[in-house]
Amino acid sequence: MAAGSVREDAGTAARILDVAEELVQVRGFNGFSYADVSAQVGITKAALHYHFAGKADLGLALISRYADRFASELAKLDAGHATPAARLAGYTGLYLHVVRRQRMCLCGMLAAEYQTLPDPMREAVTSFFDANESWLEKVLEEGRQEGTLHFPRTPRDTARVVIACLEGAMLVARPYGDPDRFQTMATSLLAGLTRE
Repeated sequence: MAAGSVREDAGTAARILDVAEELVQVRGFNGFSYADVSAQVGITKAALHYHFAGKADLGLALISRYADRFASELAKLDAGHATPAARLAGYTGLYLHVVRRQRMCLCGMLAAEYQTLPDPMREAVTSFFDANESWLEKVLEEGRQEGTLHFPRTPRDTARVVIACLEGAMLVARPYGDPDRFQTMATSLLAGLTRE
């Protein structure tokens, strides 16, 4: 295969993932078909199956790419923000960015459909939340040791609360189409962790 064909294939696969990601974040995994994706990308369903044999393969690729991007953003927060409170604020900013685009967290949407997903996708969704929980737990523990973050429960339990609050805040803000509503909830969450 020529180098140009490889690049074209990679470009087509990326466009497929971009379109499918938006569809999941707006409609849910069960709310779109291969016909929807192929129409938006401008390729045949057969070409779509060439890149992703089945919808479960596409879903798994979506989660993998989303989790990798999210992990990269968490690494940037670790590298760029000195304080745990600043990293937590940056973390909520990742969610706010999604809300401003009138979307939901990809894995949050998939969690809502968890019982209908194939097992490999279920495992990938759980892994995404586990990775976020571990990162938050580390940041919270560091903040507690420094005396800059305050919470009554364990760092792990508090990490779970943070994720649940942000995912829930996205869900509640969604029907209003109002990022400020999400930001108010996220700001209150952070204030509760930094208040002495």
